[in-house]
Amino acid sequence: MKLRVTLLMILSFMMASAQNFTEKAKLLVNASSLDPLITASGDKKLVLLGEASHGTHEYYVWRDIISRRLIEEHNFNFVAVEGDFASLYKLNQYVKNLDGAENSAREVLMKLNRWPTWMWANEEVVVLAEWLREHNDNLPQDKKVGFYGMDVYDEWVSKEMVLDVLKKTDNTSFKYAKKQYNCFNPHKGESWQYAHAVKGGKPDCAAATERVVEYIRNNREVLKELSDDAYFYLLQNAVVVHNAEAFYRESVASKDAVSWNSRVFHMRETVGDLLALYGENSKGIVWAHNTHIGDASFTSMRNTGEKNIGQLKRESLGKENVFLVGFSSYKGKVIAASSWGAKMEEMTIPKAIKNSLETKLKNIGLDAFYLIFDEEDRKEENLEAIGHRAIGVVYNPQLDRRQFVPTIVPMRYDALLFFKETKALQPLHK
Repeated sequence: MKLRVTLLMILSFMMASAQNFTEKAKLLVNASSLDPLITASGDKKLVLLGEASHGTHEYYVWRDIISRRLIEEHNFNFVAVEGDFASLYKLNQYVKNLDGAENSAREVLMKLNRWPTWMWANEEVVVLAEWLREHNDNLPQDKKVGFYGMDVYDEWVSKEMVLDVLKKTDNTSFKYAKKQYNCFNPHKGESWQYAHAVKGGKPDCAAATERVVEYIRNNREVLKELSDDAYFYLLQNAVVVHNAEAFYRESVASKDAVSWNSRVFHMRETVGDLLALYGENSKGIVWAHNTHIGDASFTSMRNTGEKNIGQLKRESLGKENVFLVGFSSYKGKVIAASSWGAKMEEMTIPKAIKNSLETKLKNIGLDAFYLIFDEEDRKEENLEAIGHRAIGVVYNPQLDRRQFVPTIVPMRYDALLFFKETKALQPLHK
């Protein structure tokens, strides 16, 4: 079996499983259409909800619908997303009505300024956040549902947040952390410059950033005036600084999977910390790209040694405690940019290439539906790789045929939502 999977991953675009998914397709009309999916996922420790792009309206809307049902009907405790921790914590403050909260979700999201802003500063997230606030207003503080960024970026803001909290809480702790972070002084705000300097022989700051994390972990009593939420905010920002240092340094020093996995390990660690924060029986929802939530060991990522949070959480929590949901579409519109840091655009996604997963699903003849995979789907004779589209924040529709990732679909996901044609996300920033 392992040999077969390895061989399949070397191939590019084989025909998909001989299995006919038409009989399994469950029509998507409204929230109640999801009953079988909610039943299948509601008892899991983690439900991971993907997306085939960072700029598609339907992916955000249906992740919202799924999340609401899991929260209302199965008591899920938090949503963790592929976004920056420090800036998105402001949204967590708002939905939980914590001290210092802004007046609306829109007010929080309009202040996001790190590219690509449209990923979270959009109308679709405003709707979810306002629902979370209303839902939480009826709950005691310790039962409120949180919203967190789990990514490794925006590290300089996280560093300033660590110092700001400590300065207001304990001057000795502030001076200690500031002394450690002075290691970055020649490269303030420039992580890539720092990484290249280290590659050129300058000392790295790995030990210094780790000392700050350990200091905060070992001095909870000194920081006792902080609430559990505030302490978690402080500690997680320190973790971001530490793990971002490794991510940028390794990105410059190595051309293999080390830097990718460094970011993935941070996401895994963050979600684990959130589960711990919410207690022994906590349950979480994760929003991220398909490349992060669909088990990487059943894609061509396996060949390069790249892992992802879906794979790692299956391994650490057990497959029976994790539910992975992929998203896909045949054609449509998307918000993306032509290059890193460029202005966002509404782009046209062309029809999927022949023999891809998307074309196979389009041929079922339904506008929107989902599949839940079972043991029959995972029989060895059904496990063949097929191209499955993945669009990033940088996209060129003319090169769309390069976007298809060889995937053994029933093994990569536990369920898959498909839309024949999709609309673009609705950004707040123009």
